[in-house]
Amino acid sequence: MKKITLLALILSLGLLSSFVPLGEGYKVGDKVQDFNLRNVDGTRVSLAGQKEAKGFIVIFTCNHCPFSVAYEDRIIALHQKYAPQGYPVIAINPNDAGTVPEDDFESMMERAREKKFPFAYLHDESQDVARAFGAARTPHVFVIQKDKGDMLVKYIGAIDDNTDDPSAATRKYVENAMEELIKGELVSLSFTKAIGCTIKWKK
Repeated sequence: MKKITLLALILSLGLLSSFVPLGEGYKVGDKVQDFNLRNVDGTRVSLAGQKEAKGFIVIFTCNHCPFSVAYEDRIIALHQKYAPQGYPVIAINPNDAGTVPEDDFESMMERAREKKFPFAYLHDESQDVARAFGAARTPHVFVIQKDKGDMLVKYIGAIDDNTDDPSAATRKYVENAMEELIKGELVSLSFTKAIGCTIKWKK
């Protein structure tokens, strides 16, 4: 029996629709406005509140999407590798829990406990942050770097080029961007297309 790839499965379920909310969101080079969202541990998290950080790997993700689930271990690995270098992962769930009950706050807390997430997992209940960023899918990555008091977008897109098998990924977009930033270099590939489930917007 032929292996059915995750992408084919999602396509068959009709989850890769072309709908994008109003507003284009951030582009590479734009300044990011701060936010303040509830973390699964009950605290509030903002970018400005993390004084020691040099930047952030902001990832819009969720509980229910098979793409997000497939990338969970890779997201954990990104945090473990780059948080000590000043670039922690901040995961944000933007989905409307009324549409997808598996993405409500209680389920987020449960998933974070199960996977022992070492990073903040925030609930964008109003979806205002996802709209400001221009996030469209889960997962959708925005690498941010602090620069003279501003927070600038340096990379937008996918984590790597292989959803099904991390060991088969030949281009690790986020890692490559991070390595260049840490060396003080320009990000050579600053935009890729995010592949995943569409964000479930409030009606």
